[in-house]
Amino acid sequence: MSSKKANRYHPSFKFRMVLESFVKGNVAEIARKYEVNANQLSTWRKQFMDKGSLVFQSGKVNREKQLEKKMNQLEHLIGKKEIEINLLKKYLDFYAPQDGN
Repeated sequence: MSSKKANRYHPSFKFRMVLESFVKGNVAEIARKYEVNANQLSTWRKQFMDKGSLVFQSGKVNREKQLEKKMNQLEHLIGKKEIEINLLKKYLDFYAPQDGN
């Protein structure tokens, strides 16, 4: 049984193919030209039609999403560090000498 590595196409390549397929009006022809499965090109066309408007959203929206993701990661990290600090405090309280030496 052979395993075929999934092809990864650069977004700009996909975009150019999709645009060309709309201009020419022939998915099969463009797919053959670039040696891509016609079903895959059709999927990219559908994604373009569904989400193409996102291209025109302001960079602010994308930046906000990136910052929100980073904030969530940092909050998670802070939570982990708080747990570690509490565990260390309990360990020191349990094992620290009672006479202060």
